[in-house]
Amino acid sequence: MEIILIAGHGSPRKDANNLENVAMLLHNTIHPGCTNSCVRAAYLQFAQPDIMEAIKNCANDGAKKIVIHPYFLSSGMHVTTDIPAIVKEAEGMFPHVEFIYTEPLGIHSKMTQVVLERIHSASGLKPAEIEKRSFEIISEELDLSDVPEERLPIIKRVIHSTADFEFKTSLVFHPDAIETGLAAIKAGKDILTDIEMVKAGINKKLLEKWGGKVVCGIQESRVKSQESRVKTRAEMGIERVLRENNNIGIIAIGNAPTALLKVIDLFLNSELLTLDSKLVVGVPVGFVKALESKALLAEQTFPFITNLSRKGGTPVAVAIVNALLKIADEGGR
Repeated sequence: MEIILIAGHGSPRKDANNLENVAMLLHNTIHPGCTNSCVRAAYLQFAQPDIMEAIKNCANDGAKKIVIHPYFLSSGMHVTTDIPAIVKEAEGMFPHVEFIYTEPLGIHSKMTQVVLERIHSASGLKPAEIEKRSFEIISEELDLSDVPEERLPIIKRVIHSTADFEFKTSLVFHPDAIETGLAAIKAGKDILTDIEMVKAGINKKLLEKWGGKVVCGIQESRVKSQESRVKTRAEMGIERVLRENNNIGIIAIGNAPTALLKVIDLFLNSELLTLDSKLVVGVPVGFVKALESKALLAEQTFPFITNLSRKGGTPVAVAIVNALLKIADEGGR
């Protein structure tokens, strides 16, 4: 077993000893989903655990290799003398453990980006400037050259909302999805959501420009509680609104897989719905029926946008719809 040890100086000020957060970020990056303590923090002084104590804990926990990274900006005495002395002592105590001592943070081209981000943050950037910079960072860190141009604004906004690059590959688009969504917006069609949180996040100012509004199947239905052991509130609300409101152009499902399954069923079996004039944004999140409902949606012939993973939720549904509204506002087809 390999354990990475992030070794910092430590400070008399307790709230400055936050290397555990750095260790957690690194752990989540290299071992997503792992519950073991593969990356740990230690301090030279003023805080616990100290470096030697942390090394002992790693060895006692079965580590065969301990990688020690000095979390320092330069190679001063602590990096070149103090910590190496501790490592040498540990090598004598644990001859069966392989020790690797890395270079400090030092001078690196990526450090300039961090400095620039700190400068921008201190300058009090406006929300639009923060969004613009976020989109730039996404383009810098992720190869989007193979993404069709019309999908770029949607994929970028979803990643911006989730900080999850996986959506580049997990999002799935029907060939007519974007064109259908934009046509619905410009025709003044309404947007139906499964829950209030999705409704709240949609940019109503941009939608109202075209004459549409956002409606929610739960609050605007007559369903006040879970009145059926078979159907959920979201499912019943979605069904009622779709049958009574003939101006729905986009259906955005971010939470309830049952609502998405109901939409698919209605589209396939109801003569009341015109399939080619509506866009279904189906991205429910969860472990039960979420992936299954999205996989079923991805097989349909009517326009849809979905993602093939358990991930999703309100931020993703809102990001997709708002991206379409932004494209329409900027004159996109």
